[in-house]
Amino acid sequence: MSLDTRPLAIFLMGPTASGKTALACALADRYPVALISVDSALVYRGLDIGSAKPDAATLARYPHELVDIRDPAQPYSAADFRSDALAAMARVREAGKVPLLVGGTGLYFRALQRGLSDLPEADPVFRERLGAEAATVGWASMHTRMAAMDPVAGERIRPGDAQRIQRALEVMALTGQRLTDLQKQATGDRLPWRVLKLALLPDDRKALHARIATRFDTMLAEGFLDEVRALKARADLHADLPAIRAVGYRQAWEYLDGQGDATNLRDRGIYATRQLAKRQITWLRSELDARTFDPDRGDPLPEVDKALGPFLGMPMSSRPALPAGV
Repeated sequence: MSLDTRPLAIFLMGPTASGKTALACALADRYPVALISVDSALVYRGLDIGSAKPDAATLARYPHELVDIRDPAQPYSAADFRSDALAAMARVREAGKVPLLVGGTGLYFRALQRGLSDLPEADPVFRERLGAEAATVGWASMHTRMAAMDPVAGERIRPGDAQRIQRALEVMALTGQRLTDLQKQATGDRLPWRVLKLALLPDDRKALHARIATRFDTMLAEGFLDEVRALKARADLHADLPAIRAVGYRQAWEYLDGQGDATNLRDRGIYATRQLAKRQITWLRSELDARTFDPDRGDPLPEVDKALGPFLGMPMSSRPALPAGV
């Protein structure tokens, strides 16, 4: 039986507010790894507070590839991520380290590992027609139509995500097939790396929801609305851009447009983040080859350490001692 000579890579996945960044940094202190972000909001410059982007001190000590690589006016796709991530992984390997990809954007992890689906090119005429119809009936109605044809996509795509609703309807009209079925037929090259998947998967939703609420309150206290005001002051940004539709930013943008009061903003922001976490957990449960750890049952580092050390071929004697109290 031949040896598996593929280079090693680590996926550290989990829902929002599960402690991924802290664990990734702790692992970087113990192993020869370099961090690569897998987050659809962290790619954007200026989306700092509301995206829970690691602060400057953390990024200085623990550099993350694929953070602050796009202007908010520029869309960023799963295809863009796959290309950028593969290049970053190659750089990490050339530096003699192992890439540790950390984040919660399941679409990006899936595209990286399985390749990209062979979907049709955009049809500008059809898109214009869909946009005109949405202007009349609203994107929520368009979402209802999409979900009736593709219930799985309807569950995954938010009713307010105009870009993805439009793309799903376009693909189904052009191909006669459901978007979900086409996405399962990935035709790109599979990831030529041997991957260890680690997932922070909370069993207690109440604890996760409490952390989400606390974090949103902290964001507001740290100037989240001022951050969004600065984005709104730019003439080239608008509410339909992917960056501005990110969870929290869309709600703050609408609040600054006069929709609702401060209490309503908080409630809607927390609810949207909880819904994001729910989708992330649903996706993680489908990753049957991931080793899961409950972050609410004490520090996950010791158990993760037991899985990661053997994968990297590092016996306990070659690793730094765990921090006191862990």
